[in-house]
Amino acid sequence: MLTTLFLTVIILGICVVLLSIRLLLQKNGAFPNLHIGGNQALRDKGLACARTQDRERLKHKNLAERLKEVKI
Repeated sequence: MLTTLFLTVIILGICVVLLSIRLLLQKNGAFPNLHIGGNQALRDKGLACARTQDRERLKHKNLAERLKEVKI
């Protein structure tokens, strides 16, 4: 039982090291940006993620809200 646990911990440690080799060896190693906003081709097409679209929608004011701001 103890040898199985020890072997599992060693295998998991080796996997973590192998998955992080690129991050450790590059000068400015970082995880790749997989967010939609980080993709230049999608930004050129005007696409954004749902959070960004919601934020922009909340900033948009309708005519009634604009008229309340204007003091005539």
